[in-house]
Amino acid sequence: MARRTFLAAPCLLLARPAAAVTFPDRGLAQGGFVVGRAAAGARLALEGRPVRVSPEGAFAFGFGRDHGASAALAITHPDNRREDRRLTIARRQWQEQRINGLPPAQVTPDEDTLQRILRERERLSTVRATDSALTGFAQGFVAPATGRISGVYGSRRILNGQPRQPHYGLDFAVPTGTPLLAAAAGRVTLADSFHFFGELVVIDHGHGVNTLYAHLSAIEVREGQMVAQGERIARSGATGRVTGPHLHFSLSWYQTFLDPQPVVMPA
Repeated sequence: MARRTFLAAPCLLLARPAAAVTFPDRGLAQGGFVVGRAAAGARLALEGRPVRVSPEGAFAFGFGRDHGASAALAITHPDNRREDRRLTIARRQWQEQRINGLPPAQVTPDEDTLQRILRERERLSTVRATDSALTGFAQGFVAPATGRISGVYGSRRILNGQPRQPHYGLDFAVPTGTPLLAAAAGRVTLADSFHFFGELVVIDHGHGVNTLYAHLSAIEVREGQMVAQGERIARSGATGRVTGPHLHFSLSWYQTFLDPQPVVMPA
């Protein structure tokens, strides 16, 4: 399967001058994902947080749904020259999505279920904090499935009439059993069953970049397994909190959920 790299916002590829990191003026936005290259030996920090740079100069970072209007990027060039950039982050408008017909326990879980959810949330948080030297993220991403988009990143969700946290993924309305593909090369860090997500898989693509595939009917990989971009990893289903079969797909930089749509489905 052919690999893709993108210039369209909010995913952008940064150029690699001889000893600098440069940004186009467009493309930085709430939910945005940045993949780039710097001179070998350069060091980066976003809002004071170190950004891993590979020996070849590849790096990645992103901005959350509710990120403010600007961000500070500190660049230390190979000659130790310091450069501070103030990045302008475009504000976005979010949709509202109402979902009715969910079982009451899926909206307001009982105490035992709540404790399970909290344990699963902690486990998922630990997995998404993985900071590996893999560089699958630098090779571009492909869509994990083909189908109607039934839910988008950032939408405000009203479940059975009750406001809940925003939707942090992209939903593909595909029939149960549809083969699902790894969006990029990486290592499987989680393959298990969760209350809300149902059967799910998480793949680490390196430098804090990870993807999540949820509501599966079958998992076809194991934790620790290396997968290639476009390799079949699971089949879609309707497990967990759902009203019908679909794939919930998310993209993260560490704990920050990003908008996967322009990354895997560029305009």
